[in-house]
Amino acid sequence: MAGKKITKYDLVEAVYQNTKCEKRVVQDVVESLLVQLKDSLKEGNTIELRGFGTFEPRLRKGRVKARNPKTGEQLSVAPHYVAAFRSGQELKKSLWNLPLQEKDSESSR
Repeated sequence: MAGKKITKYDLVEAVYQNTKCEKRVVQDVVESLLVQLKDSLKEGNTIELRGFGTFEPRLRKGRVKARNPKTGEQLSVAPHYVAAFRSGQELKKSLWNLPLQEKDSESSR
């Protein structure tokens, strides 16, 4: 599905429209939320937002024979953590009935 890309500005605007709080306050709250999420993940914590999903740091194994796709150069990658997201049950259910576009149904085969 090729939906519209939503940016941080779009999120601030949507919350502003829904709450009628001052836009600067909404912007500060959104920015603070994102900083808290990032800081919690950096500390190794799991963040559970019921009905939405779970963010967690996940260990990726290192590889000796990795390849830079741009240059083709072979290199090794050390083990490292990445941010992972698992959608919650409510989010999964809400996406289940999205209408399929022709391109989407072909790519899932």
